[in-house]
Amino acid sequence: MSSVGVYVHVPFCERVCPYCDFAVVAAHPLRSADEGRYVDALLTEIARRSGSYFDASLASVYLGGGTPSLLQPESVRRILDAIEATFPWGEELGRREVTLEVNPSTVEAARLPEFRAAGVNRLSVGVQSFDDEVLRRLGRAHRAPVARETLAAVREANFTNVSIDLIFGAPGGSASQLARDLRELTSFAPEHVSTYELTVEAGTPFALADARGQLGRPGEEELAAALATIERALADIGIQRYEISNHARPGFESQHNQRYWRREPVLGVGVGAASSLPCSSEMPHGGRATNVRSVSDYLEGVESSGVAVADWEEHDAATARLEAVFLGLRQTAGLSAERFASEFGAPLRGFFSEEVDALCAEGLLVESHAGDLRLSETGRLFADSVAARFVP
Repeated sequence: MSSVGVYVHVPFCERVCPYCDFAVVAAHPLRSADEGRYVDALLTEIARRSGSYFDASLASVYLGGGTPSLLQPESVRRILDAIEATFPWGEELGRREVTLEVNPSTVEAARLPEFRAAGVNRLSVGVQSFDDEVLRRLGRAHRAPVARETLAAVREANFTNVSIDLIFGAPGGSASQLARDLRELTSFAPEHVSTYELTVEAGTPFALADARGQLGRPGEEELAAALATIERALADIGIQRYEISNHARPGFESQHNQRYWRREPVLGVGVGAASSLPCSSEMPHGGRATNVRSVSDYLEGVESSGVAVADWEEHDAATARLEAVFLGLRQTAGLSAERFASEFGAPLRGFFSEEVDALCAEGLLVESHAGDLRLSETGRLFADSVAARFVP
């Protein structure tokens, strides 16, 4: 039986951070009528679009945003009940994983036991930093004491699968500040850690500040040192990197996120959500569908027709090969020559021999005797540039 992960996008935030380019809106407070209407639309979209995934079993659920923990626990229960009524859990896939993104907040922390009772068993906590000055410059709504209180509440609510998000390379950051963040992060003994270099996305307030030279972004040597510091600190407590930005204790790798990197089907519902469409006789390499980014347009579309897809793309073989390279190289295990050949009829060298030779000679790729490829330590610093070399 095929499987599917379900991603649910909740666009509401207490405030919109100046570096964020996700499909989000400020909603403080979130009105019950707006919440109810949005959840109703999610349930309608799940029912309407589930047919594209045939008789798939459920592999994972991820409620992201935005700030999905702004929802009432009863709303989360309604969403999970609808998903599980549509897709039966695939017991052969191992443990069930239902993730909820949580921001540090006393209000959200108080809801944790009810979220657990609703069916959530994994939390991703958006701490980003334990330094108040860094948090202020990032435009975050919380401060370090609330982050500590929230993480303590997470354990008190008996969550045993917890991920912490950390941003490095932020304005006001430094090597000593990162070291302090890592000491405090590791003291909470998370099962999973996601570390993100601050990126400046076009159209955000940070992009304008960067253009004016006001961000003070670190250079390549500083970023390389930060990556090494992060990896050492996490390895010391048994957390290993398994993807460029993600680290986990053995057995706690994100099942849901691995579906994206392995190009496995994901149904994405909600504002701006992207879906990975399954392979079929009509679409041998699958495809992608992306919803509209406006809340009002999303609600209007779903309430009138059950869908709100803005873009629908069927992948041809060339597009699928490039995606396989980009996503495969992000993983620590790298790109499997055997798996690549099984889908495309030949190993990577059958299509990109010159590119592989050049990148290996430059020390950016490492090739095994079996033809498997992975990024070198240097290549990790330039992952996007390496992937771009495969684009015709």
